[in-house]
Amino acid sequence: MILSYGRTIVLYLVLIFCVRLMGKRQIGEMEPTEFVVTMLLANLASIPMQDGAIPLYSGLVPILTVLGTELVLSGLIMFSVPMRKFLCGKPVILIENGRLLQENLRRTRVTLDELTGHLREKDVLDIRTVQYAILETDGNLSVFPFPKYRPASAREAGIQVKDQLLPVTIVEDGYLSRDNLKKAGKDERWLQKTLESQSATLPDTLLLTVDQAGKVVWLGKEGRS
Repeated sequence: MILSYGRTIVLYLVLIFCVRLMGKRQIGEMEPTEFVVTMLLANLASIPMQDGAIPLYSGLVPILTVLGTELVLSGLIMFSVPMRKFLCGKPVILIENGRLLQENLRRTRVTLDELTGHLREKDVLDIRTVQYAILETDGNLSVFPFPKYRPASAREAGIQVKDQLLPVTIVEDGYLSRDNLKKAGKDERWLQKTLESQSATLPDTLLLTVDQAGKVVWLGKEGRS
């Protein structure tokens, strides 16, 4: 029983390592090759997990082989346009200048229900307001309304807006990131004064951020905020 637990933990850690190597997109939208690799890894890992008679290396070897193949293909996709088109496909225009391209819908096997569903996800209720709709290689739908139906930007409305500043997380769930504290140009004396202004301590703090303009956001844990 202990051996079975150990094998499962080893395989679990190897899979996490493989997914991390394949990149963050593995947990988001996936290209066809990435989806196939993810499914293969899951199936390959499940066999030695369930059958203790199979040597552990018999599960690790095919997993690492699939990982190596994926990394090679990723390199080919990066540097070879023909290989990229072959393995990943290419975007398909479903709506062009307000006209629904029915042939492309049939070719990509996208139904009208699916199309209108994707449009609703983009806050579009009237298909006639869409100038372009493009089915991307990862399955997402990019939607571009006609300019007259698009919300006005601050520039178009003649409004002066302040620049956005990226906040730096100093404390998260009671944990102080000293690297981020240094990156923000702050020190522990500043941190102590900031916590005192909130009548808080480090363990009480759920989130503390600061941006380049010095704007501080503090959130306390339950019972404190």
